[in-house]
Amino acid sequence: MSGRNSLFVPGPTNVPDRILRAMHRAQEDHRSSSFPALTLGIFADLPKIFGSTKGQAFIFPASGTAMWETAIVNALSPGDRVLAVRHGMFSHLFIDTAQRMGMQVEVIEVEWGDAVPAGTIEERLKQDTAGEIKAVLVVHNETATGVTSDMAAVRAAMNAAGHEAMLMVDGVSSVASLDFQLDKWGVDFAISGSQKGFMMPAGLGLLCVGPKGLAAIPKAKSPRAFFDLRDHIKLNGDGYFPYTPALSHLYGLREALDMLLEEGMPAVIARHRRLAEGVRLAVRAWGLHACAKDPACQSDTVTAVVVPDGADAERVRDIAFRRYDLALGAGLGKLRGKVFRIGHLGDLNPLMLLGALAGTEMTMADAGIPIVAGSGVAAAQQWYRSTQA
Repeated sequence: MSGRNSLFVPGPTNVPDRILRAMHRAQEDHRSSSFPALTLGIFADLPKIFGSTKGQAFIFPASGTAMWETAIVNALSPGDRVLAVRHGMFSHLFIDTAQRMGMQVEVIEVEWGDAVPAGTIEERLKQDTAGEIKAVLVVHNETATGVTSDMAAVRAAMNAAGHEAMLMVDGVSSVASLDFQLDKWGVDFAISGSQKGFMMPAGLGLLCVGPKGLAAIPKAKSPRAFFDLRDHIKLNGDGYFPYTPALSHLYGLREALDMLLEEGMPAVIARHRRLAEGVRLAVRAWGLHACAKDPACQSDTVTAVVVPDGADAERVRDIAFRRYDLALGAGLGKLRGKVFRIGHLGDLNPLMLLGALAGTEMTMADAGIPIVAGSGVAAAQQWYRSTQA
């Protein structure tokens, strides 16, 4: 099929030409005296995207998933008790990682489509008068359900409980797209990856660690080798890595940081909100609804669209891909077949999203889902026409 595939999954996202050009280069000696000219600037600028002036950034040739493990083994010891919220597939997998690493995970079960309940976290931490809970694990933006939780409220709950547990936040689908404030929210370990808001190919695991998290690293007794942050701390300050880094990805990350900082994070956040609202208006115009139950918690990076009873969301996705070269996100776990997801993050503008919405309308009509052709596109068009970037 001619033209480009229309990629509207919530990651990986579209890679801008600027980043592709930056990555297309010959390999070089990563231990040369000139190499830090690249890396020291990256280490200085990356925390800004996490909303931090106090934290330290770490970069791995890995993924956001790998950063779950990195955070856990560098902060905790086997047998430590942690508190986690399960409200979607990625929070479920974060919990699974902690369990596999030997942690005792106490799970707060929340219906998929709801947000992280800060009040429940506060109540449980108040009960832990002996301080046995060493960390709280939460997903900021649950990509499976399209729900963004209030991390400021989580921090306020932890403070109200007077508890010293560390706060570990999965920001894979929020950092570089949504408002993220590591310092202000008191996040001790913030987890991300290159393939979403950073607009890059998958391949880099990104971590930002606050002062309390940094202090925990030498005390943790979990086995670690490749993911040992102590090795990075020894070398990163001089611009080097303890092993061969992903060189092309580092040049791409440098370009991604330049693009984000040129636009300015407030403008990046506002752009994602404006784009997302057009998608939400389209969904409502179709007579459908999002998986996120509270409108205030609907994500600005992904919308999980619930299909009508009797419809199969996987059939919708297959038609979109095979007939219209449109990639929509799958329903994950218990939501498989019940939702399809429209990713609206990274290098996007209104016209790109309108194309995706038009393709989604044609797909749903082909799948027998009763919608009025053009209704969602028109609703989004009106929104984008009436608002400014």
